[in-house]
Amino acid sequence: MLPVTVHPAMKETEKYLETFEQFAAQAKQPGWILPLRKAGITRFAELGFPTLQQEDWRFTNVAPIAKLPFRPAMQASSDGLTREAIAGFTFGSLAACRLVFINGHYAPDLSTPGHLPQGVVVGSLATALSGDSELIQAHLARYAQGDDNPFVSLNAAFFQDGGLVYLPPSRRLEAPVHLLFISTAEEAGTTSHPRNLIIAEAASQVTVLESYVSLAPTPALTNAVTELVLGECAVVEHAKFQDESRGAFHLAAIQAHLGRSCNLTSHSIATGARLSRNNIRATLAGDGVECTLNGLYLTRGDQLADHHMVVEHAQPHCNSHEYYNGILDGRSKGVFHGRILVQPAAQKTDAKQTNKNLLLSDDATVDTKPQLEIYADDVKCTHGATVGQLNEESVFYLRARGVGAETARRMLIHAFAGEIIERIRHAPARDELDKLIWERLEQNPRVGEKKRV
Repeated sequence: MLPVTVHPAMKETEKYLETFEQFAAQAKQPGWILPLRKAGITRFAELGFPTLQQEDWRFTNVAPIAKLPFRPAMQASSDGLTREAIAGFTFGSLAACRLVFINGHYAPDLSTPGHLPQGVVVGSLATALSGDSELIQAHLARYAQGDDNPFVSLNAAFFQDGGLVYLPPSRRLEAPVHLLFISTAEEAGTTSHPRNLIIAEAASQVTVLESYVSLAPTPALTNAVTELVLGECAVVEHAKFQDESRGAFHLAAIQAHLGRSCNLTSHSIATGARLSRNNIRATLAGDGVECTLNGLYLTRGDQLADHHMVVEHAQPHCNSHEYYNGILDGRSKGVFHGRILVQPAAQKTDAKQTNKNLLLSDDATVDTKPQLEIYADDVKCTHGATVGQLNEESVFYLRARGVGAETARRMLIHAFAGEIIERIRHAPARDELDKLIWERLEQNPRVGEKKRV
């Protein structure tokens, strides 16, 4: 028996502890991984599932996840998928170094990593762990440690595979890397724990597209963690697109550790899942960093989309910008919790944060909480949030120029989403997402309607 203490108020964790004993006994891994896994399951047991009484979770009820049976997806299978089918998914037809994962397991027959420059690694994390894993050991779980997030700890305990991207100093990868995660689960509670590690050494450059889809309406769980490590003057664009089924649950953590004078742009586009939560933390650990976090969530029905982020300015002369827009319909709910943390050493910080929400129905709701926590005295920091319907003055402006009322509303809603999409620098990915978002909005009959008050 492993020495794990059960949180007295969280009996839901017991099934996870029992499963872990069997999982750890049969997992093939280097010796240094087991202590990491034990620390993860121990911390998960200590924390238990978050409750609405906890400040960071008071708007997002994860009780439905806690009540699910726990069925880790243990085996790799292509489940009849073909490369032609892969091309039908978002980003699936783009020219890219593509890694495909089915229920969290690498599917080499469906993947096309392509020819890579010398020293560049784009491959399966599990495969890399079976060989020389010194590079992985130096970085894995060093940044996303799960001290305050039980789902990150759960991922550390149960992860089996994910994407590994490594660029040596001064290497540039022209084609984007596409990490495609497909859920084919047919049993409720089927769970995958993808673990992605992206390392860009000094002066390297890469674009990483990370997408999640599912083929069935099963209440399955994806619990993903992505760690981004940028060296001095590295340039990375990262775009995460979550479009899982309306029955699915999606939890994700993105942790970025940013070195001197590097540039990170990270996008989060959320359109799927019954409940999704993205915990994003960027630590600006070197001076002169440029960091942009950019996001869009489209919800309808009873969906809930939650973005919770912390941007920590630890060194001087760094700039950060956070832009998140939400378009909500039906009885859906959006949650935004953003905190800019400026440490005492981080003089000359320039930080901006905005969250804007557009409600298409009377029953849609948003809870937004932008925050500034500043311990330096020579900074420029701003934050703000808006929740409401379309600006009727803007509608009137367009109508006065001969544009019909319905067309005017469609134009303004598309432009609201376009504010976020246009910041994606990789043009093919930007164009594909722009087309998809346009189609999703056009399918909504309320887009052209005036919201009743």
